[in-house]
Amino acid sequence: MPFFIVRVVRLLRLRLRGWRLPLAVAVFVFLSSWLAMALLEPAGSGIAEPGTYWWYFVVTSATVGYGDFFPATPAGRLVGVYVIVGGIVTLTLLFTSLAAALQSVKGKRLRGLVTLDLADHVVLLGYSPGRTARIIGELAAEQDVQVVLCAWDEVAEDPLPELPDVHFVRGDLSSEDVMVRAAVARARTAVVDVRDDNEALAVALAVAHANPRIHLVVALRDLGRLGTLRYVHREVQAVQWHMPYLLTEEANDPGIAQVYNDLMTSGGHGNTYSTRVPAGFPHTTFGDCQTWFGRTFGATVLALRTEGGLEVSPGWDAAVPEGATLYYVAGRRIEPAQLGRGR
Repeated sequence: MPFFIVRVVRLLRLRLRGWRLPLAVAVFVFLSSWLAMALLEPAGSGIAEPGTYWWYFVVTSATVGYGDFFPATPAGRLVGVYVIVGGIVTLTLLFTSLAAALQSVKGKRLRGLVTLDLADHVVLLGYSPGRTARIIGELAAEQDVQVVLCAWDEVAEDPLPELPDVHFVRGDLSSEDVMVRAAVARARTAVVDVRDDNEALAVALAVAHANPRIHLVVALRDLGRLGTLRYVHREVQAVQWHMPYLLTEEANDPGIAQVYNDLMTSGGHGNTYSTRVPAGFPHTTFGDCQTWFGRTFGATVLALRTEGGLEVSPGWDAAVPEGATLYYVAGRRIEPAQLGRGR
């Protein structure tokens, strides 16, 4: 009987694949053993009854053997051995198919070929060794966020497999296929960090088409291309390519890149200036300076430099001695003579 099972398995293996093979073996062993048990066991044993035999088959083939039903004749016991061997073969085939399926899924994930089922995640399009790892590290530093890293076909496998919250998708970054597999339509933010500005425009167009409401951040070598990007996505934010930290800040806090760009642009709505604290200046704490600058000039004090060094956004009780330097944001420079009004 066991030899017969082996021959049947070999025959079925040529015709059946995947989960159908263990199912076919289980059905074949069940039907053939039931027929043999009905022929070899006496009618009074009851083991071949339809309501009984399925239970006997399950516990015997699984090698559990409760002993509540058992064959009474030597020939019936031989059929029982056949059922045990058939159960072992079926379970072996089942676990082999399961392991193969899990390995296949793991391999596809590692190669970036799986369609992801995510929502409210961040999609990072483009991969640069070292740079991308730093960007992802900063993206995940402040909050629990799922990141989908999309890279070109030449990146054969997931470059960051040790990060469980980073998923990998490989392919043409401007293709609809990558947009679908990366679930861009359900993402909250897309960060485009690719090889040149022309490619950045193409990828941004694909992202905007897949999700017109997405928060889109693009790294550009030439910020002058931002106007062209705005034709693609009206709310797109662009940062200088050599400032990757700003990519993550904009991704986590939408609009901050625009604030930085305004501060760094001559003639913007808010420019940064500095001034030295004159002798006799009555506002001797940072909080007093902040309040007076705001009410008098509509300015915001950012930092304080004393002999102890520079401190950005110090506590409001921090002392402001004479000769210290205050750094502030305002629409225009505050002249030293104007500071005298604070006396």
